[in-house]
Order: sequence, then C-alpha cells, then structure tokens
Amino acid sequence: MQEWLSEHKLVSYLIILAFTIYIFNSVFRPQAGRLPILKEVVVYLLMAFGSGILMILQVDKLPIIQCMAIAVVMMLMLRGRQLYDKWKKNKGPQAEASKPESGR
Repeated sequence: MQEWLSEHKLVSYLIILAFTIYIFNSVFRPQAGRLPILKEVVVYLLMAFGSGILMILQVDKLPIIQCMAIAVVMMLMLRGRQLYDKWKKNKGPQAEASKPESGR
C-alpha cells in the first residue's frame, strides 16, 4: 500500500489534507469557535501547505497516512465513547423511574 500511495501523489495529498482538516476541526475547532473569514482562509491555506510537506514525506516512504489514519480512528473511538456515555446517562434516570419498588 505504501508503494501505491507513493506512486499516486494526488491521492496521497488529498487523503492527508482530509485527515488534517478533520483533526483540526475535531481537536481545535471546539475551543476556538468560528474565526473571522480572513483568518479562516489563512488557516486552511497553511493546512494545504503543510499537507504538501507531509505528502513529500509520504512519497519518501514515511508512513504519514497510516499514522494519521490511526489518529483519526482513535478520535472516532473517543467520539463514539462520548456519545455512548451521553446516551447511557440520558437513559439511566428513565430506567430507574420505571422500576417497580419491591414490597417490604
């Protein structure tokens, strides 16, 4: 797979850029909120430039995409766990209220 990604530079660049944007929006966006439009453009241009540098390292046989994929999978697992905990928390009080009391 590493060799195929090295041969297809545009695909590698787009995957790296997509992972970079996802990681940025998942990790840094909640704290920062919405930026002014000019700052937003600058941030995305810098991400595009940085993704180009990472693509060069990917072509030089470093596993950049694989490492970023692991990071994204771990972030998705964390998000899934947060959603599960939130769902369980919301379901918990309803389950307690519907239990019949045992007679003494």
